[in-house]
Amino acid sequence: MLRLVPGDTVVASDGTGIDYTVRLESLGDTATGTILGSVRGTADAPLDVTLVQGVPKGDKMETIVRAATELGVARIWPVLTARTIVRLEPSRWRDRARRWQRVAREATKQCGRATIPDVALPRPLSEVLSALPEGRPGERRLCLWEGDAPSLRSTLDDSRTDPALSLGPVLLLVGPEGGLARSEVDAARARGFLIATLGPRILRTETAGPAVVAVLQFVLGDLGSPARE
Repeated sequence: MLRLVPGDTVVASDGTGIDYTVRLESLGDTATGTILGSVRGTADAPLDVTLVQGVPKGDKMETIVRAATELGVARIWPVLTARTIVRLEPSRWRDRARRWQRVAREATKQCGRATIPDVALPRPLSEVLSALPEGRPGERRLCLWEGDAPSLRSTLDDSRTDPALSLGPVLLLVGPEGGLARSEVDAARARGFLIATLGPRILRTETAGPAVVAVLQFVLGDLGSPARE
């Protein structure tokens, strides 16, 4: 905004998919202007991905939110698991969630997305799993685990043979440092999650989620597609 002057024209997004052409009238801590027109913004990824992420320690969640936003996730559900290290009062979790939402908003602006993914207030994984409805038509539910499980490649290959799953929504569950407890994996399986492993190397939690989202967007979504005009 430092290079802009009143009278300049900019494009502003409302974060819900609408871009506005605005002629600036004043600049300062906030800017004012006149809306000259509006259009539907650049389409978001056609693949609807919800990242259910075990909350890691430190600022790793910000890294995850930023990368997942750039990769086109629709929403992020932070969850508290048996191996979650961070334990905070509810009010402090709300502060964290607001900070993560700001990170998502900034990442949305940087990467040119049309909509800002929603970052939910952290909840216990058990609550999230128990509250899940029956799977939506074509929905995939994937749970990453470093234990004995089929590979992600075979899991995706198997599901791609089903036409009903061509572009259905995806729920991706990733544990925090130390991964998920076996009881949590069993609970996820009972709620329709397919358990998958990433292979011989164990990825850090801040790497695993974005890495798999990238795979999903490449295999099932639009990552690698021609740029939109």
